[in-house]
Amino acid sequence: MHSHSIDQWAHDHVFLGSRHDHNERRTRFVVALTAAMMVGEIVAGWAFGSMALLADGWHMATHAAALGIASLAYLFARRQAGNTHFTFGTGKFGDLAAFASAIILTLIAVQIAYESVVRLFSPVPIAYGEAISIAVLGLAVNLLSAWLLRGSHDHHHGHHGHDHGHHGHDHDNNLRAAYVHVLADAATSLLAIAALVLAMLSNWVWADPAVGIVGSLVIASWAFGLVRASGAVLLDVNADHDLEEIIRGRIESKGDRVTDLHLWQIGPGHRAAVISVVSDRPLPPATYKRRLGGLRGLSHVTVEVETCPDLHPH
Repeated sequence: MHSHSIDQWAHDHVFLGSRHDHNERRTRFVVALTAAMMVGEIVAGWAFGSMALLADGWHMATHAAALGIASLAYLFARRQAGNTHFTFGTGKFGDLAAFASAIILTLIAVQIAYESVVRLFSPVPIAYGEAISIAVLGLAVNLLSAWLLRGSHDHHHGHHGHDHGHHGHDHDNNLRAAYVHVLADAATSLLAIAALVLAMLSNWVWADPAVGIVGSLVIASWAFGLVRASGAVLLDVNADHDLEEIIRGRIESKGDRVTDLHLWQIGPGHRAAVISVVSDRPLPPATYKRRLGGLRGLSHVTVEVETCPDLHPH
């Protein structure tokens, strides 16, 4: 009987995003699509002796690897969700994968920039028809992938409340990383088509590498945004000041004072809080927790209460 009363106070530490399974399935499908395109391009490039096809195939392989990291992160986070070795669950695993993906994206940007600069100074003959057809095929695959990931990506920006005005931070950085990868590849294909058509019609051979440099800068800026967002979660940066103010307001509504408040993300749409309260008439911690009831996304709360007789001197 006694053990039952203890068990009812225990709780799990599963802090996965609300659409974790949905996002995992979509990402897995996009990995398969990208990998199939990659294999097709490499095989066709080897069979037809096309350097353009081979180069694009290996470029696609880098994105497939990054998307694979995103897919494995979902799988690992789900399978290890109940593992007690992870103090606050596996909700942050997606942010770790997103950070790794952003580094890969940065390397892709550097590679494109380097190759573009080399070609700017040492132009090589381009088989325009073949190169344009590859870029169009790549664009089609990437737009389909982006559409598959977009629905899930948008979902995280669609909810806004008043009292709970912190939903902008619910987004899944792992999904965002996968989305940025396919978007970067789509942008590369689109820019390549524009540059190739321009170069073919005007004979401006510098157009293709010049556009490559522009594309690399765009991809690098996306990678930087991803590093900043995922890095902030990994380093427990509190980016949710609205929720912090709501917590302070609710705890201090009856004359008590919050002397220390730590708020951080432990998974998409999940936050943990450690709150120190000082009161001249202290109440049990459970009473302060009840004041925070109904705050969406506040998933793990620890309250410590200290007595201070001189809090309200007469």
